[in-house]
Amino acid sequence: MTITLLTEDQQALVETTLDFAQDHLAPHALDWDRDKHFPVDVLRKAAGLGLGGVYVREESGGSGLSRADGILVFETLASGCPSIAGYLSIHNMVAWMIDRYGDGAQRDRWLPRLCAMEDLASYCLTEPGAGSDAAALTTRAVRDGDDYVLTGVKQFISGAGASQLYVVMARTGGDGADGVSAFVVDKDDPGISFGPNERKMGWNAQPTRQVVLDGVRLPADRLLGREGEGFRIAMNGLNGGRLGIAACSLGGARSALDRSLAHLADREAFGTRLLDAQALRFRLADMATELAAARALVQQAARALDAGDPQAPYLCAMAKRFATDTGYSVADRALQLYGGYGYLSEYGIEKIVRDLRVHQILEGTNEIMRVIVARGLTEAFG
Repeated sequence: MTITLLTEDQQALVETTLDFAQDHLAPHALDWDRDKHFPVDVLRKAAGLGLGGVYVREESGGSGLSRADGILVFETLASGCPSIAGYLSIHNMVAWMIDRYGDGAQRDRWLPRLCAMEDLASYCLTEPGAGSDAAALTTRAVRDGDDYVLTGVKQFISGAGASQLYVVMARTGGDGADGVSAFVVDKDDPGISFGPNERKMGWNAQPTRQVVLDGVRLPADRLLGREGEGFRIAMNGLNGGRLGIAACSLGGARSALDRSLAHLADREAFGTRLLDAQALRFRLADMATELAAARALVQQAARALDAGDPQAPYLCAMAKRFATDTGYSVADRALQLYGGYGYLSEYGIEKIVRDLRVHQILEGTNEIMRVIVARGLTEAFG
């Protein structure tokens, strides 16, 4: 159940995306999770609906949607499979970064194939020793004539090995955020390699690997933006990425809630439907209310980001923290309402719980979201 006011265009967008999620994601989600299969062919079908370049300007091959529109897309996709919706959010974050910070030649070179998802994209910020403290990253890009030479390791990279393009944050200057620059690395560049696919609790339908950069030589035209601008580019990308993951949490949790409603309507105990038990109805009411509140906060943050509101980063952090915590909590309670059947993989609830758990960690842990929000609250006091 969704409680929201949509324009006619947004309603059409949701209906089209829902048809895709129900036809191409939901029927296969359990098999993909079990087999650790990354359905690139299905991603390219999604691109046929404009979902490979959701926020990319139309002249670059994208859909040119607002953040307020995009969160509807990712929530709806996640109702079919949070893992695939999560990867699509990351791919779209990278495509937006290239569209926003790339020059004309870079946009022409990379965006048409990214929007068609002929090439997939990954975001490379986290390192084995630099997660939440991303400004402490140690991957280096050393200028050598007209080239840059990149050396370092990136950790927990979604899509790694399958993606063709990687936006990599590397240190070109001194310590701290001001010494970081952003580069576009191609899978075919000599010196790039990938670790084994990580064995994970959830998000099994997409690969997660290390990206190893061993003297990767890049021409200067692979620099995205200017030297020293990389950390700002990375953080601005994450503002939108956090909204995407928040929306994916809402979609997965909504699916879990809908399934538990249907289950309680079918099951009887002590001579009556479980759905008629007031105690269970109150639980369902709380779950629906919490999802509606989280959705409203995500929508507020999306509108702020669209408007260029200076408070947008704080609102995006609030929305990411609240929506991912709420989504996981609602999915977990839905599993409880399903009883023993919820613990069985064939019913799909436990997969949603596993998939949504990582949303509280990626795109900045929820502890870091609290740091960002607190900083916004207290910065006026010095």
